[in-house]
Amino acid sequence: MVIKNKKYIILLHILLLVYSISGVCSKAASGEEFPSVRFCLFYGGLVMILGVYAIFWQQIIKNLPLTFAYANKAVGIFWTMLWGVLIFHESLKWNNIVGALIVFAGILLFTREDQHE
Repeated sequence: MVIKNKKYIILLHILLLVYSISGVCSKAASGEEFPSVRFCLFYGGLVMILGVYAIFWQQIIKNLPLTFAYANKAVGIFWTMLWGVLIFHESLKWNNIVGALIVFAGILLFTREDQHE
């Protein structure tokens, strides 16, 4: 698999970054009283992000191999851990980092092997 237009890879990763923010909205909404204004804002942001993601995901998979696009969705693990540490002040444990590295190694192996076929 040779991807001729690299801009779709960049767009895919920007889209996955935006998608990861939906998790932030979801967790923030869960900490608010239902149906407060803050809950509705966070939940509305979540729905909006997921809608934008769904539309652009369809455009991305028109231009990238589906297996490549789905393998790269695992990058969300990195963003999720980053948001957890930066926004929610969660601690990052060594096993989280090792797990993420294993996932990234799998992505690299998969995409590299797929390129040779």
